[in-house]
Amino acid sequence: MTLLEALILGIIQGLGEFLPISSSAHLVLVPWAFGWNYAGLTFDVALHIGTLISVVAFFWKDWLKLLGSALARKGNKEAALFWYLVLGTIPGAVFGYLFEEQAETVFRTPLLIGVMLVVMGIILYWVDRRAASVKKIESVSLLDTLLIGLSQALAIIPGVSRSGITMTAGRALGFTRESAARFSFLLSTPIIVGAGLYKIKDLAPGDLNAAFLTGVVSSAVVGFISIGFLLRYLSERSFAVFAWYRFVVGFAVIILALTR
Repeated sequence: MTLLEALILGIIQGLGEFLPISSSAHLVLVPWAFGWNYAGLTFDVALHIGTLISVVAFFWKDWLKLLGSALARKGNKEAALFWYLVLGTIPGAVFGYLFEEQAETVFRTPLLIGVMLVVMGIILYWVDRRAASVKKIESVSLLDTLLIGLSQALAIIPGVSRSGITMTAGRALGFTRESAARFSFLLSTPIIVGAGLYKIKDLAPGDLNAAFLTGVVSSAVVGFISIGFLLRYLSERSFAVFAWYRFVVGFAVIILALTR
């Protein structure tokens, strides 16, 4: 792997992990489109470490506050939110463990990914236009958390997008766009941490080369910027631009897959 490839894939991971466009889809499609070799498990770890750094760096104060309330056994909204996030993580973790092999094989076909990009783009656009914006993250309930957590399990299929499906579910439940995004990011934190720690065990000292470090740094920096950008963007605008992006890329991939 060249440093340029590592940089490009790191940028894609940092953008796609947090914007509702599916990082896993783009990490399959870009090498497929340009004929690059598979980067390998080691580089997957680098990208997970990068996004782990970005989400922890952005939300560490939030998590300390939530954890402090939970450990102090305070009967407030912050303590409840902490335990809701723990429960909401379970479906995604279970599905990720059960279908890890399929996610790395049968789910990674470009045609399926193209279809899922389009389908989820339609759903995101339709839900975002019709949903009410009446709930803030402070008013999240156990039922809300379980439904959004269950939706996160579908992100095992590249093209669905973890952030995309959870934000769509949040909007369908009546959350404002910014609250849906913030809750999605908080809910993703345990999954990203778990995936990163699970894969780090397979690293060897010799794996820490320049390409590895380029992937970590680029995905971390771009991921941190992406989180802040999306929260600001959604405070004033809709998800429409991301839905249209999914349409264009998805149809392009479908056409390319059918004509190759």
